[in-house]
Amino acid sequence: MRRSIDDYPFDPADLPPSDDDEFSPVSWAVAIADDYEDAIPRVVLTVEEVGQAGYGLVAHLPPNLARRLRAAIGDALKEIGESVTP
Repeated sequence: MRRSIDDYPFDPADLPPSDDDEFSPVSWAVAIADDYEDAIPRVVLTVEEVGQAGYGLVAHLPPNLARRLRAAIGDALKEIGESVTP
Protein backbone atom coordinates (compact mmCIF):
# COMPACT_ATOMS: atom_id res chain seq x y z
CA MET A 1 0.00 0.00 0.00
CA ARG A 2 1.16 3.50 -0.81
CA ARG A 3 -0.87 6.59 -0.06
CA SER A 4 -0.10 10.25 -0.44
CA ILE A 5 -0.83 12.31 2.67
CA ASP A 6 0.22 15.83 1.65
CA ASP A 7 2.48 17.52 -0.86
CA TYR A 8 3.58 21.08 -1.12
CA PRO A 9 4.69 22.61 -4.40
CA PHE A 10 7.23 25.38 -4.07
CA ASP A 11 6.01 28.95 -3.75
CA PRO A 12 8.59 31.73 -4.25
CA ALA A 13 7.03 33.59 -1.30
CA ASP A 14 8.35 30.82 1.00
CA LEU A 15 11.97 31.87 0.61
CA PRO A 16 13.41 34.42 3.01
CA PRO A 17 14.57 37.69 1.46
CA SER A 18 18.12 37.44 0.14
CA ASP A 19 20.44 39.38 -2.15
CA ASP A 20 21.70 36.20 -3.79
CA ASP A 21 20.49 32.70 -4.57
CA GLU A 22 21.64 31.08 -1.33
CA PHE A 23 18.28 29.36 -0.72
CA SER A 24 17.13 26.47 -2.89
CA PRO A 25 13.50 26.31 -3.96
CA VAL A 26 12.21 22.96 -2.72
CA SER A 27 8.98 21.02 -2.78
CA TRP A 28 8.11 18.28 -0.33
CA ALA A 29 5.70 15.39 -0.07
CA VAL A 30 4.61 13.08 2.74
CA ALA A 31 3.19 9.64 2.10
CA ILE A 32 2.82 6.30 3.83
CA ALA A 33 3.91 2.92 2.52
CA ASP A 34 4.09 -0.63 3.78
CA ASP A 35 5.43 -2.45 0.73
CA TYR A 36 8.76 -3.31 2.30
CA GLU A 37 10.18 -6.78 2.93
CA ASP A 38 9.40 -6.45 6.65
CA ALA A 39 5.88 -5.05 5.96
CA ILE A 40 6.33 -2.36 8.63
CA PRO A 41 4.44 0.79 7.59
CA ARG A 42 6.62 3.85 7.23
CA VAL A 43 6.19 7.56 6.69
CA VAL A 44 7.85 8.54 3.43
CA LEU A 45 9.23 12.09 3.26
CA THR A 46 10.43 13.33 -0.13
CA VAL A 47 12.26 16.64 -0.59
CA GLU A 48 13.20 17.78 -4.09
CA GLU A 49 14.72 20.90 -5.51
CA VAL A 50 12.36 22.53 -8.00
CA GLY A 51 13.33 21.49 -11.52
CA GLN A 52 15.14 18.38 -10.29
CA ALA A 53 12.27 15.88 -10.09
CA GLY A 54 13.55 12.39 -9.40
CA TYR A 55 16.82 13.63 -7.87
CA GLY A 56 15.56 14.50 -4.40
CA LEU A 57 16.01 12.76 -1.10
CA VAL A 58 13.52 10.21 0.16
CA ALA A 59 13.43 9.19 3.82
CA HIS A 60 11.53 6.02 4.76
CA LEU A 61 10.84 6.69 8.44
CA PRO A 62 9.60 4.02 10.83
CA PRO A 63 7.04 5.30 13.35
CA ASN A 64 9.59 6.14 16.07
CA LEU A 65 11.66 8.33 13.73
CA ALA A 66 8.56 10.00 12.24
CA ARG A 67 7.49 10.91 15.80
CA ARG A 68 10.99 12.23 16.53
CA LEU A 69 10.85 14.43 13.41
CA ARG A 70 7.37 15.64 14.39
CA ALA A 71 8.64 16.52 17.88
CA ALA A 72 11.68 18.34 16.47
CA ILE A 73 9.49 20.44 14.18
CA GLY A 74 7.17 21.18 17.11
CA ASP A 75 10.13 22.24 19.26
CA ALA A 76 11.44 24.49 16.50
CA LEU A 77 8.03 26.13 16.14
CA LYS A 78 7.87 26.75 19.89
CA GLU A 79 11.37 28.29 19.81
CA ILE A 80 10.23 30.88 17.28
CA GLY A 81 7.07 31.66 19.24
CA GLU A 82 4.55 29.68 17.23
CA SER A 83 1.86 27.56 18.84
CA VAL A 84 1.87 23.84 18.19
CA THR A 85 -1.37 21.96 17.66
CA PRO A 86 -1.54 18.23 18.34
